[in-house]
Amino acid sequence: MYEPIRSPSVHTPADDADFPHRSREEELDIQLAGHLAALLAVTDELGLGAAGDRIAEQVARLRGAPPARHAGLTGAAPTDLHRRAHALAGRALLVAASRADTTAAILAAIRMDAHTAALAGPAPSGQLVGAH
Repeated sequence: MYEPIRSPSVHTPADDADFPHRSREEELDIQLAGHLAALLAVTDELGLGAAGDRIAEQVARLRGAPPARHAGLTGAAPTDLHRRAHALAGRALLVAASRADTTAAILAAIRMDAHTAALAGPAPSGQLVGAH
């Protein structure tokens, strides 16, 4: 009833391709290092040296070489930088969790909390948070 397919499908994987293949873990390492390097740039712009050093350690572990530290300033408002850093830390957390990298996941979660707190601003003195 139907004519048989005579040529290979375009969806058939090419087993003897001439390009290098990366494993899923290698791809996740590359993604995580990229997110952390972007977070490092924003962290350095915010002037958070100790946090930047911890992030740089993780980037160096993933890439096998120390990262270049932030060389220029964007002139963005601190609130915008905290929002960007929070988003980048969230992306890093997702990738770290996906590759089961506990150290990077904890670091990303800590940075998310720090940027959330910075965006919320200081609690008014004399009041308990959550008290009614």
